[in-house]
Amino acid sequence: MKVLLINGSPGENGNTFIALKEMERVFNAEGVETELIHIGNKAIRGCTACGACARLGKCVFDDAVNEIALKLRESDGIVVGSPVYYASANATVVAFMQRLFFSVDFDLSMKVGAAVVAARRGGLSATFDELNKFFSISGMPIATSQYWNSIHGRKPGEAEQDYEGLQTMRTLARNMSFLMKSIALGKEKYGLPEQEDRVATNFIR
Repeated sequence: MKVLLINGSPGENGNTFIALKEMERVFNAEGVETELIHIGNKAIRGCTACGACARLGKCVFDDAVNEIALKLRESDGIVVGSPVYYASANATVVAFMQRLFFSVDFDLSMKVGAAVVAARRGGLSATFDELNKFFSISGMPIATSQYWNSIHGRKPGEAEQDYEGLQTMRTLARNMSFLMKSIALGKEKYGLPEQEDRVATNFIR
């Protein structure tokens, strides 16, 4: 079992990092391999809808998106963490997610996804919902916790004082570990669900 932990905060060791590290400790105790990747300080441009990925099997902009796509192919799950900016994810995270999910040439279904968000006070649930939409459109089961996957803190390090938030992260990691292991057993016994050929329609014909 392997999980990618994506730190989308510009601050490498801030409150988003604290949340992901709390999860990482539990994953390791559960026998799940982890890789924590910091993308929040990288220059990741947005998608231009050029369509080249359909031909190349990867994004035409060869940066961290393509590097992480290769790691995601071999992983059982992904956790994406972001600070809240104006009730939204960091723009770098959004650009990363849009290009990653649009350009991959492999099936994401049954890989487990989880979103983690950090903020001083508000905008957490809106950002949480925003990130979960990438998983739900891709047939990915979404891991949940005892509360929405959020943690509070303004200055770097303050999230260490959010004991409920830290517990939420630990519970999320345990639930995600169980879900990934259960899916692996289900694949072994029953195989993956049957997939129909995709039907795509437009509102204007």
